Amino acid sequence: MISRSIAFILLVWMLGFAWFALLLPQPAPIAPTDGVVVLTGGAHRIDRGLEILESGKSKKLLISGVDRDVKPPELEAQYPKSAQYFQCCIALGFQSVDTRSNALETAAWAKRNNMRTIRLVTHDWHMRRARFELDRALPSGVTVTNDAVPTQPSLRGLFKEYNKYWLRAVASLLGL
Repeated sequence: MISRSIAFILLVWMLGFAWFALLLPQPAPIAPTDGVVVLTGGAHRIDRGLEILESGKSKKLLISGVDRDVKPPELEAQYPKSAQYFQCCIALGFQSVDTRSNALETAAWAKRNNMRTIRLVTHDWHMRRARFELDRALPSGVTVTNDAVPTQPSLRGLFKEYNKYWLRAVASLLGL
């Protein structure tokens, strides 16, 4: 009986991993939202957020998880084409250090700015856990659009992220 239970759990875990690895979230079409949030930590995420802001489909952008050593002028210098937006429309979030605190920082920003619709930009392999945390942090009534930046993740990276996702889900069920 115990061996069958373990085998069943292992089978469910393996099928879940196959789903997680083979059906990664995709980029979303550019459509209007109140704001865009970009979670730092990987290539092309900020570029995608700026693309949406420059399209005029969103008026505000939060870059969450900016390293405390980064100075706003340094970040502006990396994106000279978008420099005008750093003065009016881009908020830099220095408080978060992980996905969970990204979600809390985003929720506070959304509340301060009376946002009802948000576009979440992160890598395809990170989207499910980021969205899980954001859904827990945001008040009800805020609609989130997933906008995944495509990558070529390694099997090891996917394995690690899948396990983080499930560990976080179990922790939340336990109230942690």
